[in-house]
Amino acid sequence: MKRGATSRYEIRDVGGERVRAFVPSPLPPRPPIALQGSLHLKLEQALLALGRLDGLSTLLPDMSLFLYTYVRKEAVLSSQIEGTQSSLSDLLRFEWETVPGMPMDDVVEVSNYVAAMEHGMKRLRGGFPISNRLIREIHETLLSRGRGSEKAPGNFRRSQNWIGGTRPANAIFVPPPPETVAACMSDLERFLHAENHGLPVLVKAGLAHVQFETIHPFLDGNGRVGRLLITLLLCDAGMLREPLLYLSLYFKERRAEYYRLLNKVRKDGDWEAWLEFFLAGVRQTADDAVATARSLVDLFEKDRRRIQQSGRAAGSALRIHQALMERPIISLPEASRRAGISFPTTSSGMRLLGELGIAKELTGKKRDRLFAYKRYIALLNKGTEPL
Repeated sequence: MKRGATSRYEIRDVGGERVRAFVPSPLPPRPPIALQGSLHLKLEQALLALGRLDGLSTLLPDMSLFLYTYVRKEAVLSSQIEGTQSSLSDLLRFEWETVPGMPMDDVVEVSNYVAAMEHGMKRLRGGFPISNRLIREIHETLLSRGRGSEKAPGNFRRSQNWIGGTRPANAIFVPPPPETVAACMSDLERFLHAENHGLPVLVKAGLAHVQFETIHPFLDGNGRVGRLLITLLLCDAGMLREPLLYLSLYFKERRAEYYRLLNKVRKDGDWEAWLEFFLAGVRQTADDAVATARSLVDLFEKDRRRIQQSGRAAGSALRIHQALMERPIISLPEASRRAGISFPTTSSGMRLLGELGIAKELTGKKRDRLFAYKRYIALLNKGTEPL
């Protein structure tokens, strides 16, 4: 539905040039979202897929085995959209040691994303509402170190930003002027808390994501916070018990369409076209996550059977295999601690896993070695190739 421009423009002088800054109208859209036809069908399909995703606990013997690495995959993907070049393996190794030659700014940025997600979930579980305060806290964690740490972490911007181009005057899009940001974000917060608009939670999350990206309230990190907001909203509403839905890969693979539809909302007020894209992404992403979890369960079981056929060494090797399931890149001391066996026994068991092609040593060193669960990481690596 084309409602016309969902905003007003404010003319500002920036650097001696006149700039038209876009100030979005408060949510919900007017006239209301037309939840009918293909949009209603996509909503039903997305809800069913979310239900299957939330039911992963019945499929996985230990949800934490999947969640630990899956959250890190999302951190890599979301940061790649912003231009980092780190891989999932880079991040997992960084959490153990500083690896020579690793792009440190990139991997610190990705690690910050994991911390921001964990902070958000901890606050929600403690009963704190999704609010501008929480959004600022998440942003502060996201930019706490490394690249972007000088760009006012945890504070709404006080200067004009822009998207595309070399300056606001030739930008593709100019968000609201800085003096209007607080009011725009207050409007968004009221929408998130309102219970009288009758919108399904998924639709609400889709609308909120666009509104946040349009306001672009921070000097840096807006894209990552905006994508985190989707997952946190679904967890806060009880649609997901764990933060398992991440749309970064879907957006990454369809960047041109993603930006086209954001602009279509801003110029034409066509929220329905955006929501069809968004809901299709929810369904596909949820189904992909379930398929990945099934593949991991199958991998774990097949490898366990192979280990069991290895004779007397199988017992200790199975315990090390469990440690690798928990941390797919691990040191021998940590594997020993998690498996509850001696260091020499751990070394022998890891050697057997290497001979079976399950584990691979990464450093090439004789001391301080790291071992990777190769096929586990390969399964999770899908789509994380740098742009």
